[in-house]
Amino acid sequence: MIKFDDSSVDASGVRDRRGKGSAAAIGGGGVGIVGLLVYALISVLGGGGGGIDPSLLFPADGSVQSQADTSGDLQTRCNTEGAIDRYDDCYLVKVYNELDEVWSAEFARRGERYERPALTFFESAVSTGGCGRASSQVGPFYCPGDQSIYIDIGFLAALQREFGAAGRYAQAYILAHEVGHHLQTILGTEDEMRDAQRSSPRKANQLSVAFELQADCYAGIWSRLADDAGNVSVSEDEVREAQAAAAAVGDDRIQQKSTGRVDPESWTHGSAAQRERWFTTGRESGDLDSCDTFA
Repeated sequence: MIKFDDSSVDASGVRDRRGKGSAAAIGGGGVGIVGLLVYALISVLGGGGGGIDPSLLFPADGSVQSQADTSGDLQTRCNTEGAIDRYDDCYLVKVYNELDEVWSAEFARRGERYERPALTFFESAVSTGGCGRASSQVGPFYCPGDQSIYIDIGFLAALQREFGAAGRYAQAYILAHEVGHHLQTILGTEDEMRDAQRSSPRKANQLSVAFELQADCYAGIWSRLADDAGNVSVSEDEVREAQAAAAAVGDDRIQQKSTGRVDPESWTHGSAAQRERWFTTGRESGDLDSCDTFA
C-alpha cells in the first residue's frame, strides 16, 4: 500500500464545489458512458490546455454548479484518522500536496520558481476561470487560462472502470499528469507547442502527441522524486498500476475499444506503448531533461 509522510493534509489550494445546489443532469441524446469516456479521453484527458472545446459537452440549459466552496470542511475531514485511506478526495488532496512539495523543491534546485496550480473538485458541471464551462464528461482536465486542475471524482472512478486504469496509484498518475501540463504552462512549453501547431497545421497531431507524452514523463519524474525524498513510498505493484493506467488511455486502445479499428494518423495522445514508456522514462531518470518528447 502506498505510504505518505506523516505531515497533515493541506486543502488550502483546493476548491470543493461539489453539492452546491442543482446542476443540469448530464447525459441524454443516446450517448452512453463508454462513448462519453472515449470522447473525453481522445479529446481531453491530460490535454486540458487548448485545442479543446469543453462546452461541447456542457449541459444544454447552460447551468453550472455554484462557485461556493467548502474547502474548510474538506480540510477538517481529511485530517481525521484514516481519511486518506477511506476517501478518494482526501487521497487526491494528499497526492496534490506531495506534487507541490516535490516540484517546489525541484524547481528551487534548478534555480527556478514554482507556483502550484489550484485543484477543483466538482460534480456534473463547472465554470472555469480561463477555459469556459465544462461538464464532467470531458474528464479530468487542466486549464492553462486559470492554471487550475478540475476533477469530478465520480467520473474519474467510471473512467478507471471502463478502461482498466484500476488502482489508487493510477489516480495519482492521472493527477500527476495534469500537473505535468501545469509545468508545461509555467515553463513556456504550452505556448511554444500551440505556436508550432499554428505554424505547421499538418503536424498538429504529432505535436499534440509529443505534448501529452511529455506530461506522462513528468508524472513519472514526480513518482521517482517523491519516492527518493521519502514523501511517498510505493511498491512495484503500485508503479505497475500507474504504468497500466498510462497504457490504458493510449489512443490505440481507446480507438480499438470504441470503433474496432486503429488509426495512428488521428492520434493526439500517443499509443499505449508510448504512454507507458514515457511514464517509465521519467520514473527511471528522475530528470526533467530526459523528457524531450519533441526531439
